[in-house]
Amino acid sequence: QVRLVESGGGSVQSGGSLTLSCTISGSTYSSITLAWFRQAPGEEREGVASIDSKGSTTYADSVQGRFTISQDNSKNTLYLQMHNLRPEDTAVYTCAAKPYYYGMRTLQERIYSYWGQGTQVTVSS
Repeated sequence: QVRLVESGGGSVQSGGSLTLSCTISGSTYSSITLAWFRQAPGEEREGVASIDSKGSTTYADSVQGRFTISQDNSKNTLYLQMHNLRPEDTAVYTCAAKPYYYGMRTLQERIYSYWGQGTQVTVSS
């Protein structure tokens, strides 16, 4: 059973930066796709960024150029570096994992098997 635990959320002013972490445990898979999703109040959950087992990344248009997804396999940790934050980035951010996925729809939540509990990010203007 894969367990995902996020950390690093908080409050920041517009234009500021935050880095989220997702610690992954229990995974014995040789190939796994990881992603960050977010959900604002009253909104549907949306895919923010993903990284596959080869290191290929995908970003939502809304965060392209401002957010960077990365992973440190030695620490079993997924990261999301967020820069130039905007009030519309305010949401609960959740990491997700899907073993052995080789498709292109890596920002679609329905493909993911494992989810963390989420961490709140609040950006004030």
